[in-house]
Amino acid sequence: LAPILFHKMAAPPQTLSSPARMIASPFLREGSVGTFDPKFLPQAQQDEASAAGLKGYAGYKILAGLSNPQLADKVCSELGVQQMACTVGRHKDGEINIQLGESVRNCHVYVIQSTCPPVNDNLMELFLIVRCLRRASAKSITAVMPYFGYARQDRKVTARVPISASDVAIMIEKAGVDRVLAMDLHCGQIQGFFHHAPVDNLSSLRDMAPYFVNKIIPDLGVGPDEQICVVSPDAGGVARAKEFLNSLTTLGVSNITLAITVKHRSGPGEIEGMNVVGEIEGKHCVIVDDMIDTAGTLCKSAETLMEMGAKSVCAAATHGLFNGPALPRITKSVMRYVLVSDTIPVKSEECDKLRVVSSGPLIAEAINCINSGQSLSGLFKILQKDS
Repeated sequence: LAPILFHKMAAPPQTLSSPARMIASPFLREGSVGTFDPKFLPQAQQDEASAAGLKGYAGYKILAGLSNPQLADKVCSELGVQQMACTVGRHKDGEINIQLGESVRNCHVYVIQSTCPPVNDNLMELFLIVRCLRRASAKSITAVMPYFGYARQDRKVTARVPISASDVAIMIEKAGVDRVLAMDLHCGQIQGFFHHAPVDNLSSLRDMAPYFVNKIIPDLGVGPDEQICVVSPDAGGVARAKEFLNSLTTLGVSNITLAITVKHRSGPGEIEGMNVVGEIEGKHCVIVDDMIDTAGTLCKSAETLMEMGAKSVCAAATHGLFNGPALPRITKSVMRYVLVSDTIPVKSEECDKLRVVSSGPLIAEAINCINSGQSLSGLFKILQKDS
């Protein structure tokens, strides 16, 4: 019986190995559909793909919601493809209307949608797009979520409250997502909230560290004998701050130290006092965090660091929410520069201290790696100083 079962389950002779079944580089294709390019495979798999004639293999398409069209354009530009035709509108009563403009049957589709403000609208938009693609027989669906909304509600801090980050993950997974591509999740355990879909959590520090070395340090006039101090805003952000410190060290920056701020809150978003663990006097400080909301805590931290003798204070954060009075606060603050990514649309012209580093190239590389069956581990390596 065993040989008979094996014979029935065996793959047909023309079936390619796993990497060869994936769709490789999109760079030679004009239009919204990526095509298979065997030159990105090892020679043995190239021969196998050539012998099979590459028949019957799905393409891939890029679809973007309305949350961050500028970032989607940058990703498509890096990949050399166009966004697939899709209409995302609103009925008069506010309901979301989705209509795909072309077939996605047997295609790998990447949906670029940050669940940034308005969070609920963008989240429901993502949900309905995924459901529409699933009903249209897409081969696989990858949700590219540069910013993951509800990420800060990752645990129960009091009785009778939801763990919203987990609930959102369940909703997205139940919608039919096969994979999630995120950027600097607020906490790493969110990856475990997805029980079936793999989650790739990219780091914006890969591109921010070289920008800081090439642009910010020279503008600050940091001398060869002066020190830089990487500051974590709380104990939970120490790992991120250490990663940034190691990135700067990799790029040849010496004399770097680490410090941690300990805040005493009188209420949500209100700081009564602050202590600093570490020496910051006479150093150029950079506060590293994953997001900036109303910037009240950030500006207070920068003020405290300057009062304790810091030579200058900058900030680097992946997600710039900039809710409420955030931008006016940053403009009036003692900070010299605030470095953010474009995972959320940023109006940098409203604050001359903002510096935006695009995450488009990194996301494009990740999509290419996923589509060609390559490892994403290389995307966590810091770019060289002269890049």
